[in-house]
Amino acid sequence: MSLELSASVKYWLNFFHPLIMWVLLALSLYAAYLGLQVQRTRNAQGEEKKELIKGRYNIKHYQIGSLILALMVAGAIGGMAVTYINNGKLFVGPHLLAGLGMTALIAFSAALSPFMQKGANWARVSHIILNFVILGLFTWQAISGVEIVQRILSKA
Repeated sequence: MSLELSASVKYWLNFFHPLIMWVLLALSLYAAYLGLQVQRTRNAQGEEKKELIKGRYNIKHYQIGSLILALMVAGAIGGMAVTYINNGKLFVGPHLLAGLGMTALIAFSAALSPFMQKGANWARVSHIILNFVILGLFTWQAISGVEIVQRILSKA
């Protein structure tokens, strides 16, 4: 059994991955803000610490991070699937390779959570470094992704 999509559906599928990735970039920036607030809370003392704890930044950071992990993996697979559906192949280049690298890095970053919950500072530092690398790659991905979308639009 073969499923053939209409040309219109195939065309509009091209924009699903970029849309999700831009939302993920915004969520990632918010998660970074929350992570900085978690660190601030950890280092605060007295009344300031009590006030910061009320913000529940640690819980929000963990929840947003989990959402980002799930959406990034699904978005990466979805982007490759749509490319394959529309072209019969993947275009192996910097955008694809950086995206695959980001997907691996976010899995490593999330895998550090149990160690951080037990207070392992090496895990916390590694988590922060990995996530800033991901943010840098993500910013570059957004720019190179816009170029890809522009090529798709110019062919329409």
